[in-house]
Order: sequence, then structure tokens, then C-alpha cells
Amino acid sequence: MVDNLAQITACAVTPDQILPYVSSVSGLKSELCRNFVLHHGEGYGVLIGYANDGSDTCQGLDEAVAEALARKDINHLTVIAPKKPGLAPEDADVKRDSYWLLSLPCAGKGQKLRNMLKRARREVEIVQGSGRNSWTSEHARLAADLCQKKGPAIEPGTKYIFEHLDSYLENAPDAVLFSAFNENGKLAGCAIGDYSALNTAFYMFAFRAEYAPPGVADLLLEAVIAEAEGRGHGLVNLGLGIDGGIEFFKKKWGATPALPCVETVWEIRRKPVSWLKKLFG
Repeated sequence: MVDNLAQITACAVTPDQILPYVSSVSGLKSELCRNFVLHHGEGYGVLIGYANDGSDTCQGLDEAVAEALARKDINHLTVIAPKKPGLAPEDADVKRDSYWLLSLPCAGKGQKLRNMLKRARREVEIVQGSGRNSWTSEHARLAADLCQKKGPAIEPGTKYIFEHLDSYLENAPDAVLFSAFNENGKLAGCAIGDYSALNTAFYMFAFRAEYAPPGVADLLLEAVIAEAEGRGHGLVNLGLGIDGGIEFFKKKWGATPALPCVETVWEIRRKPVSWLKKLFG
């Protein structure tokens, strides 16, 4: 049983359960909805339907969905859970993916990966930082360059998040920024790791410059993992699969698609209230 919002973050298994992150990049309010968290604002609601023990049983999910549907301030509901909720309409928009999880300590690295890391270490230095001031205009430029490169493939919501990462680092005391600088002092890449939860660490975002040498992305992930191991975390959530290239990157580190992610979205169709009911309550 979840008694307060602090437990949601402490037991988080997905990024959307890290409340300092959500509030910083979305502006939505968060509150308990049965044993889950509901983020809401301006007619939108996002229910995160993952159990606080990390299981994918979804026990009580439909009851929480019913509670969210009963709210008059939500007209558009998104449920992110291991399965499609039973109360979702047939025509709801459904997207399926999986979170890739890596057990710690890291089991080992293949020879090719070790060679990539060795090469990258010769060309860049990883520097750790935290707080709003750690996110500089150079970091913001890497994020903006990615958006420009991807074009329409980057959803507006993702672009909005990238534009508010300074706020995230300011308000999440356990979020750490890892920056890779080359020998000329230029930023070659960066990544954010979040250690707010007790057992699961999160590889949140990563950006790389066009001039970054091979292996920089791997070196940044190694730093995120090392910090998690040092803090005593048992898992790292490497995020969603997205596409084959991203899945390959996570697979070579030993991660597996261990936690289903089903995003179900629909507009709430409310029955019109008769004038008699309006009149007599």
C-alpha cells in the first residue's frame, strides 16, 4: 500500500514515477490515485500504472483508471502501464514498447566494447556535475542539434522536455550530469543519470556532438552505471527500445527488455447532462 507521494519516487521503476523530474519538465501536478501516481493539469491526466514493488501485475489498475475517469478536471487520459487497462475504449491509441533493464553489478563487457571504451578514454574526460548551473549553453546546444537533426521524428513533448533539463537538474538533487570534454575543452557529449529511487537508477538522457570520437556514448553510460553501483543500486533502467539502433546499444551492455510499457491514450466522452438534472442537482 502506498501512503504518500514520497514512496512513489523512492520505489520508482520508471522515469515517470520520479516526481522531481515530472514536475520540472511538465508543470503537471501529481497526486496519489489508489496505489499509483496521477499527473494532471489543463484537462490532461497521465496515470502511471506500475506497482511500487517493480512487478508487472497491475493489481488495482482498473480501479485507479475509474477514479481518474471520474474526475471532472480530466478530459484526455493517458495510462502508462505494463498492459492496456480494461476500461480503455476499443478505439484508444495504443503504443507498445519495453523498458530495458540492466542488473548490477554489471556482468561484463565484450572485447569490442572494451576496445571502444579504451579508445574513448584517450580522447575525452568525463566530468560530473549537478544543479541548474551544470547545464550550460553547450549542453543545450547538443540537445537542440539533436532536435534539428531528427526533425519531425522528435515529438513536441520530447523537445519541450529537452528545453527544461536545466530546471530538472535544479530540482532533482539526485540527478547527475556527466559531461565528456575533449582535449580542447569542447563538450563532446553528455548524459543524465537519476538516482532518486532506492533500488533502480535511471539513464535518462544522452546527447553527442557530431565531432565526438567513437565510444563517447559508451563511456558516458559506463559513468552512469559506475555511479549507480557506487550508490548501491541493483538495477539501471536504460529507457525504452525506440528502434533497432537504440536496442542494439543497450543489448551490448547486457540489458534486456524486461518491463513492458503500454501507453494508452483516449479522450473521455462524457454523457450530456439533462437540463432537469442541472436544475435539480
